Amino acid sequence: MYGKAFAPEYQGDLGSALTVNSSYDEVLATAERARRDAGTDLDAARAALALAEANRRLGRAAEAGSAWRDSYRCARRAGDPAGMAWALWSGGTLARQCGSLPLARRLLSAAVAFADACGERLAHGYALAGLAETGRIQGDYAAVADLHEQLLHEARTHGESRHMVWAMSGIAQMHRNTGDHHKALELFTECVRIASEADDARGRAWSLRGMADVLSLRGETDRALALLSEAEAVCRELELAGALAYNHKMRGNVLFRAARYEQACTAYTCALRAFRGMNEARGTALARLGLAKARSRRGRAPAATLRELAELEREFERIGLRQAQQSVVTFRSELAAA
Repeated sequence: MYGKAFAPEYQGDLGSALTVNSSYDEVLATAERARRDAGTDLDAARAALALAEANRRLGRAAEAGSAWRDSYRCARRAGDPAGMAWALWSGGTLARQCGSLPLARRLLSAAVAFADACGERLAHGYALAGLAETGRIQGDYAAVADLHEQLLHEARTHGESRHMVWAMSGIAQMHRNTGDHHKALELFTECVRIASEADDARGRAWSLRGMADVLSLRGETDRALALLSEAEAVCRELELAGALAYNHKMRGNVLFRAARYEQACTAYTCALRAFRGMNEARGTALARLGLAKARSRRGRAPAATLRELAELEREFERIGLRQAQQSVVTFRSELAAA
């Protein structure tokens, strides 16, 4: 069994005022007021944490960076290791979003240590999840598969629907990337069900995107596009800038697989603009790769495509995205064989 989704990053009075589905304009307004009126360092740390997370999810990296550091300093002055752990989790998540994976690992590892030392179970779980996700997006499945399963078990034990959806969708993504599309679709579908029943709109939107990806790989283009449109509506309603950008990129992937290259170019261009606007290095590189492939299929000169692939391969190596590097190698081979 599990309960309704909740957002542990909204703490103290903010936890009563905000929900997991609060718009980020509402979060910012409420947290800014709480930060201004904070009577203690603990209250200030909690308000700054909410500001950090709202700004991060809106793609405002500089503001998010200032806020999580403010939260950490306030928590340290308050002598609150749990608050320090949450701030470091937020900073590590932001670092991963910006493509600084070594920094993400350092901050998230420190968050785990602080949370473990003070017995803050939720912060410990979220920080471990951050480390697991960092390893997963790098393609290091052998190292993080067991950790995903462990976190899923803990989330089920405590009835934490939001974390269940996160862990299960991560496991689904690994199945998808290793070729087990049937299992991936089964898990993504379960994620959508749990998120819907738990009123976790954000988790539902991400899970619908995962379903669309797998259905597209199975040739079900129209159904995949319909699910992406459903997820897009949620992203727009909740102002999920990052999720919306990845939704656009996935739409490009679906259209590319269906040989609808002009429409794919439009979707990738939209995603690229959004990723660049939020300083999202990983998303920027992935959207560039999709756009390069679609333009190539529309007749772009091979030499220009090969130059861009070489740039992207270096960027993927810098970030540490092994699977994306392999995608570059595969497409280069396809060009050579054409």
